[in-house]
Amino acid sequence: MLEGAGLLPLVESVNFHLWQPCNMRCGFCFARFKDVRAEVLPAGHLTAPEALEVVGLLAEAGFKKITFAGGEPFLCPWLSDLLESAHQSGMTTSVVTNGSLVKETASLTGLLDWLVVSIDSLSSQVLLELGRMTAGRPLSENDYRALCEDVTQAGIQLKINTVVTRANRGEDLSSFIIAAGPRRWKILQMLPIAGQNGGANNALSVTDGEFEDFVRRHEWVSRYGIDIVPENNDAMTGSYAMLDPAGRFFDNVNGSYTYSASILKCGVTAALGQVRLDRSKYLARGGRYNWSNPSVPALALGGTD
Repeated sequence: MLEGAGLLPLVESVNFHLWQPCNMRCGFCFARFKDVRAEVLPAGHLTAPEALEVVGLLAEAGFKKITFAGGEPFLCPWLSDLLESAHQSGMTTSVVTNGSLVKETASLTGLLDWLVVSIDSLSSQVLLELGRMTAGRPLSENDYRALCEDVTQAGIQLKINTVVTRANRGEDLSSFIIAAGPRRWKILQMLPIAGQNGGANNALSVTDGEFEDFVRRHEWVSRYGIDIVPENNDAMTGSYAMLDPAGRFFDNVNGSYTYSASILKCGVTAALGQVRLDRSKYLARGGRYNWSNPSVPALALGGTD
């Protein structure tokens, strides 16, 4: 699996958390990276040339899909440059966002294949409890509806992520999800990570049973052609190729983050060898699917990422 050798890395998709700063303060967030900012990267992000180099190295290593995450990626002034670079290299592109800064989705057409909107609740009270707000104001249901409609009209594939926590575990989002019409809906059990969201002591965490109840309540939405992809804590552990804002791979196998050296210093293959990544778990949670062809059902190749 040498860069430039024409061989795929251990998994086909990679998540690059390119931007540590965020304009929200979600209490369940597992990607705060305050440790990275304090110990490695004071600005909380690489420079534009460094970030572009990271994207190039990932493409050369054989990754087929890249998801830009944060923090909040739309705070990054050169996000469009990274999307263009990834697209020119042949990678499918995706961005995970809280939705508060996405204003002109049409301008992303041709650069962005997937927009992943984090929607955890439609209740302003719950969103305030979660910390999913900007300047003390959460997005409204109408805000989320308008954003999802704009994404679809721009010809960008829509995916919705929902993190199940103690605050929203009893909520029913079925009607909204059907109306929004995402191609995929990923339902995630809140993942406690020491050093990020307090780990096992986080009061927002839910039991496996509570998570399963939430999933069962919404399974029928799949009748409307929406791929529902639930991921519990075990499914999320050791099954993702992830880079931190400093360009280092990291894993979550021990309940906290273990970091590699930066791929800018040692390359992709060497850095991947310094973390734990299980291809069998990646496949079991449906990490491989036909993300580049929206006319083919995602389940044809299994699941989502």
